[in-house]
Amino acid sequence: MDHCLKNSYFTIIRMILMISFCVYAVGSVTKEAEVSVWMLLLVLLYVSAVATKELFEGKARIVFYVAAFVLWGLLMAFFGKGFILPGVFLGMEVFLDLRVRYYLYFLFYLVVLMPGAGDKTVLLIMITMLLSLYLQHEFVVIPYREQMQSETVTQQGLKRDIRQKESEAKEEHKKSVLMAENRILEERASLSQTLHDKLGHNINGSIYQLEASKLLLEKDPERAKGMIQAVIDQLRTGMDEIRAILRKERPEKKKLALLQLHELCDDCSNKGVEAELVTEGDLSVISDELWEVMLDNIFEAVTNSLKYSGCRRIDIGIVVLNRMIKCTISDDGCGCAEINPGMGLSGMRKRIREAGGTIDFRSTPDAETDDGSLSPIGFQVSMLLPI
Repeated sequence: MDHCLKNSYFTIIRMILMISFCVYAVGSVTKEAEVSVWMLLLVLLYVSAVATKELFEGKARIVFYVAAFVLWGLLMAFFGKGFILPGVFLGMEVFLDLRVRYYLYFLFYLVVLMPGAGDKTVLLIMITMLLSLYLQHEFVVIPYREQMQSETVTQQGLKRDIRQKESEAKEEHKKSVLMAENRILEERASLSQTLHDKLGHNINGSIYQLEASKLLLEKDPERAKGMIQAVIDQLRTGMDEIRAILRKERPEKKKLALLQLHELCDDCSNKGVEAELVTEGDLSVISDELWEVMLDNIFEAVTNSLKYSGCRRIDIGIVVLNRMIKCTISDDGCGCAEINPGMGLSGMRKRIREAGGTIDFRSTPDAETDDGSLSPIGFQVSMLLPI
């Protein structure tokens, strides 16, 4: 209701003024003659016509103005110049629709110079009041509405762009995760095929030789001994081949670590907590040992946030600097007034110290705002590790 009144206040004020002018005109006529039914009928038709102006658009608006001016002309012709002010009002309505220059509105002051126009002081006051209303609408209300409409369109466009970018980012993330999973599956398949091709015949041959050695063990011990030694040498060669294959086929720790972190963010999202991983710098300089330390601490910190903080968002950041790696995990949960390290936090600190780094835990409980609501500060884990 309040919103409708705010949007229609200009129309309401205009209608009040127009009705007031008509009442003033009828009152001025009654000083000289009795009010006739025809006068009241014409006034009623005129007020009704002006009140329905907003319903007309385009050519219909022209028809409305013609009808309104005809009614006003009849009032002027039959009942005198006491109805000048409703005509001034109608003229300003035309100026408003035509969006004429502001200085043309001052032409209405010429009405005061008309002979027999009535009390000139009253006319000056009424016209000035009308001018103030219409010029205010022209210079303040209309530009403000246009600005608000423009800002609304801009905001809607920005929201659309943000939603589109978020959607594209999620799709890109899904594609990256799928590609990483496909690469891991391909590597596993390749490893399985390589082990089969390289070692299958070797192991089968060793089995056959051991079966033969078992039969010759009593009849020809020396020959059986030689065959067993050949199997031992063959199996040692096979072990060397396995080590070489595993070293060659083993996926990069960085790829596996990033895949695990993305899966962790997806798991948080499935639990209703928005999670985001942001990385900066060259991640390839991070050693496998440091990846292990960071992964263990990140999983511990995220688990604690999900269990105890009641958060709605978790941010994970990994930034590679010149000689240091900065890793942060922060949430927007309830926080705590005092940090008492338990097994989890103590384990995180121990792992970081063994890696030669430092770790910091920071938290502030919910702060009360001016309106009495709580503003969450959350919990943050910051790690610095040397490269």
